[in-house]
Amino acid sequence: MADVQATFKARTVQSVLQLHFKDEKTKVNGDALVLTAELLRVFTSAAERAAMQAKKEGSKLVTVEHVEKVLPQLLLDV
Repeated sequence: MADVQATFKARTVQSVLQLHFKDEKTKVNGDALVLTAELLRVFTSAAERAAMQAKKEGSKLVTVEHVEKVLPQLLLDV
C-alpha cells in the first residue's frame, strides 16, 4: 500500500453536509469540518484496507471479519 494519505477538502465536506441539512441557513464551524474530514479519511482508509485484506484472502466480498483484521493497523496510524 502506498504511504500517500488522501484528504478531504473542507469545502467538499461542507457541501456534502449541506445536502442533508433541513434548514438551508444551518452552518458548520471550521473545527467541525476538520473533524468530519478526518473521520471520513479514517473511514475510507479502513474500507480500503478491508478491501485489500479481502482480496488477499481471495474474497470478492468484504465482510466484518476483514474490517476487524485491519482495525489494529488504524490504531497505529494515529
